Amino acid sequence: MMSRDNFPHIEMVSNHSCLLTFSQVISEATSNYIALVTQKLTGLDGIIDLVPSYTTLLVVFDDDEYDRFAIFKALHQSIEAVDPNDFSLNDQRDVVIPVYYGKEVGPDLEDVAKHCQLSINEVIKRHSETVYRAYAIGFTPGFAFLGNTPDELHVPRKTTPRLKVPVGSVAIAENQTAVYPSVTPGGWQIIGRTPVNLIDWGCENLALIAMGDAVRFEAISRDEFLVQGGQLDGF
Repeated sequence: MMSRDNFPHIEMVSNHSCLLTFSQVISEATSNYIALVTQKLTGLDGIIDLVPSYTTLLVVFDDDEYDRFAIFKALHQSIEAVDPNDFSLNDQRDVVIPVYYGKEVGPDLEDVAKHCQLSINEVIKRHSETVYRAYAIGFTPGFAFLGNTPDELHVPRKTTPRLKVPVGSVAIAENQTAVYPSVTPGGWQIIGRTPVNLIDWGCENLALIAMGDAVRFEAISRDEFLVQGGQLDGF
């Protein structure tokens, strides 16, 4: 259960932004609370942008056109109107992402299995049977930090990051998993690839996964991956 005791803290970050801190602990309850407040603040007069993360919400506001104290008052009123233990998020979605867990697209799959003292099939089973929550969006547009991976799949990041990680690469690191939505450097352990585009530049929401979404991975065969438009090159 989330409590309002001492939270959220509000502190100025710049002349046009403040940071709301909801907890010191990353959890589904904290993520839910942040998502609820984000919904409440969306469209509020004077608010330019909202950037939710694991335990915080960055609020960017326009104090050139709006009175700063009026904005702060509206922030407090909006927060007070939210029940932190209300889990009925109207726009929370269940997202299923197909993944081909093949060595040709998951170059770290075998090393992950050895590190975790599991077979490759056991790694795939544990990764794909878990329902994850999008705790934060960042690093690059559409990159969703998903948690938590099962304890037996906790692995460190690579000692030397790759300079180029192919689009759609599914990876794990520590207690998180993610999909690389674009070609970028990256240090996570890559165990597969999805044929699904996580970024749609013509879509209003831009990304397939949004903060607070429930995400599950579904293992597919090599043939299914190729039929759905998957690419085997990139490494």
